[in-house]
Order: sequence, then structure tokens, then C-alpha cells
Amino acid sequence: MIHALMRSACLLAAFMLTLPAHAAVKILATTSDWGSLASELGGDKVNVYTATTALQDVHRVDAKPSLVARARTAELLIATGAELEVGWLPVLLQESGNARIQPGTPGYFEATAGLRLLDVPASVDRAMGDIHAQGNPHVQLDPRNIAVIAKSLTARLAAVDPANAAYYATRGNEFQARWQAAMTRWSTSGADLKGVPVVVIHRDQRYLSNWLGLVEVAAIEPKPGVPPSAGYLAGLVTQLTSRPARLILRNAYNDPKAADWLAGRTHAAVVVLPFSVGGTAEARDLFGLDTRTSHR
Repeated sequence: MIHALMRSACLLAAFMLTLPAHAAVKILATTSDWGSLASELGGDKVNVYTATTALQDVHRVDAKPSLVARARTAELLIATGAELEVGWLPVLLQESGNARIQPGTPGYFEATAGLRLLDVPASVDRAMGDIHAQGNPHVQLDPRNIAVIAKSLTARLAAVDPANAAYYATRGNEFQARWQAAMTRWSTSGADLKGVPVVVIHRDQRYLSNWLGLVEVAAIEPKPGVPPSAGYLAGLVTQLTSRPARLILRNAYNDPKAADWLAGRTHAAVVVLPFSVGGTAEARDLFGLDTRTSHR
């Protein structure tokens, strides 16, 4: 009898070992910033795939078959929203045929949904260039936005994977504590940038400028998404003679030619921003994103 019970217990234990462990939640993030945040909050309970790199213009992405395959099996999709991915994400979602990650479902998360966006236009016209009707979607360079998004994403992870809700809550609290400490450091180290006049290329550093108090005096693009002509750049040189800029902000994915040309004629220093996680060697995660820039 005892031997039979022992044999049954051994068989049961062996059977339990053959059962699959709780699978990690499959997450598809549209940018490396949201991929990094999902990894911070989800730890070993998530499997994160990022659709783009920091060296891509996220406005323009091809919904390749390999990306469609990822979307087909995803359980949570994290997008920026505010029409940033409007040129390719709807196609990707349709091609995936995955009902779990469609807008309006728990498996679809927009980072900008809980934020008050800047630069909301009073009206939108195609002649205005690449204008987003809901406001400027490039929110990740203001760390205050990341704190808000992290709180919402923690709750969404718990909703998608309730069995691990306590785990996500703990990691969310730990992230918020580390992030708040980092924001304090960054605010102190960036205090001397308040009021510094800068030139941008696209208006995608708007939230960084708003946080640090930088003053954007000119943009290299005459309209959002429109490359500058030689005549426009010459006019910028004249404009910056009367109102000089100290810095020209360029993202890692931007073509450097126009910024370097303008810097050579105005003596403003070019600052290369990683812009997204992975944009520079130092920006390996969100904490590196907000602390590292380089001058050229």
C-alpha cells in the first residue's frame, strides 16, 4: 500500500514536471522606448519584440511579413498613438488577423492616451506638412511622461496577465522609485539649460524643450516632414544672425548634412540625441536615454 502510494506520488511528480510552465506574455512594441519600458515592468513574465529601431523614422515603417507574423501571435501591443504610427500600424493590425490586439481591446495599449499632448493644432491641412491632429506624439523625452505611462502600463499588464498582477505591481513600484530619483538628478544637472536657444530639425524634441526650458528659435524643416531647400537653409543663416542659437539638436536617425552645414555657418554646436533607446551606445535603456548626448 505504502509502496503503491509512493509510486503514484512519483508518477504525479514526473507528470507535473512535463507540464509547460506559465508562458511569458508576448508583447509587440512599436518603438524601442516602449519595448524597454515593458521589459522594465514585466521582467521575466514578458517576451518583448520591438518593431522598429532608434535609427528608423517611426513615421515610415514597412509592415513586412516577419513583422506581421509577430503581430499575429502577440498578446499585447504597445503603440505610441496620437497618429505617430498611422502610416503602417493599421495595415499591420489588419494583416495580423489577431483579435486580441485590436484597438478597444485590453491587448491594445497607447502610450499617449493618458497624457496631455503639446502642439494640438486648431485645424489640420495637408499643406501644413506632417501635422498630427491629436497633438505632438514624441512624448518620450520628457521623463514626467514616462512616469505616467509606466503607471498605466503596469495596470494593463496586470489586466492582460492577472495571475501575475502582484508581480507587476511590485516591479512598477520599484521602477517608479528609481525613475523619480533619476528625474531629480536630471533636473539638477539640466538646470543650466533653461533659456538656452536651440535649433531643431523636426519638432520631435518639443517635450524635451518643454521639460528643460530650452527655447526653440528655428527648425531645419520648413514644415514638419518636409526636407529643407538650399534657399531655406540660407534664410535660416540670416535669421540666426539676429537671434543666434547655441545648440542644434539632431536625432541619431536624422541625416546629419543639414545640421552640420548650418552649424558651420552659425557656430552653433550640434548635439546628437539618441532620441530613442538604442540611438547611442550609452542609451541601452530608458535611464540611459535621458542622460546621454554627444556633441559634434
